[in-house]
Amino acid sequence: MTLKEILNKDIQNYINANLNTDLHSLLLKKPPFPEFTMAEIVQQIKGKKVAQKKFPFLNKENVVFPPNLNLEQASSQSTAEFKARYLKGRKFVDLTSGFGIDAYFLSQNFEEVTLVEQNTELLEIVKHNWEVLGRNAYFINSNLETFLEENTERFDLVYLDPARRDSQKNKKFLLEDLSPNLLEIQNKLSEISDRIMIKLSPLIDISYLISVLDDISKIQIIAVKNEVKELLVFISSTAKTEGVEISCVNLESGDSEFNFNFKEEKAAVSEFSEPLKFLYIPNNAVLKSGGFNLVSENFNVKKLHPNSHFYTSDERLESFPGRVLEIETVEAKQINKGEKFNIISKNHPLSPEEIKKKYKISDGGKEYLIFTQTKKGKIILKSV
Repeated sequence: MTLKEILNKDIQNYINANLNTDLHSLLLKKPPFPEFTMAEIVQQIKGKKVAQKKFPFLNKENVVFPPNLNLEQASSQSTAEFKARYLKGRKFVDLTSGFGIDAYFLSQNFEEVTLVEQNTELLEIVKHNWEVLGRNAYFINSNLETFLEENTERFDLVYLDPARRDSQKNKKFLLEDLSPNLLEIQNKLSEISDRIMIKLSPLIDISYLISVLDDISKIQIIAVKNEVKELLVFISSTAKTEGVEISCVNLESGDSEFNFNFKEEKAAVSEFSEPLKFLYIPNNAVLKSGGFNLVSENFNVKKLHPNSHFYTSDERLESFPGRVLEIETVEAKQINKGEKFNIISKNHPLSPEEIKKKYKISDGGKEYLIFTQTKKGKIILKSV
């Protein structure tokens, strides 16, 4: 399949006419065009369907989509737009451009853009799509290591998203297991820019990152609708020595950002209390950050238990980065069979499934039932 062939008007019309057709049944049909397999046509349909939700700016005529793995690994439009908010300069390079979603938005505030990608077919697709979108760049078909060896330019921003799977497609998280190995190339990166941004897995440990990477100025934890999607590590030659700034962001949620200095958390102290009128459940970006004592200090709320990460107060705080519930304490005998609840279990021996089975209740409804612990022991809370 070539780009010119897939852009044939008849093929594009067939793709658009089958956007709502069941893809499994489509795969069983005979290809309507002899030069294409049905799998290749279905891949373009799937790409358009993914674009509608994940990156709607690509939901245009004559845009071409890559294989499914490239679609999965690409950032969403909302996270890419967020990355680009405060970054600008003259020269920008993306050393692992992939499908080019991050590069497209990051490049908007730069005069000169360079995209490096070792997959020839993928780079051709990105180059074509950028022409459709009216965006210019230097497209370099090379692996990152070769580019770094041959490059003589300096950039205002270097961006990379290392591959997080090995040759057997197994997920990898430690920096030395990624491709490229960040620990081996960090000095090279610092030679070509004073500002480096690296996208990493949401599962990577923040303390580990800070212990192995030099000159980290900031780590951003980005969630979308309370699902942590990625960690962004900012490396700067002018990084301050008094600690790394941690920024917790929950996009498409209405939550405020929660920012703190990593060193401050170790010095912060939580106050504890039995449940008061309101319960605070931090969003998952905040939970990922580990800033549990600073949540208590900064918002003047009290923790229920050192390991619960639930907070409470008598006055409602609208600015809290997470869910706020008005609650009451209930006894087990007050839970009626057949009732529906949104069930939360944290720092409690029973899982939500075990709770449903034991109390003969089910998921759903508007009320929350929270199983957790305070310093005095196990407790059940109900939203009111």
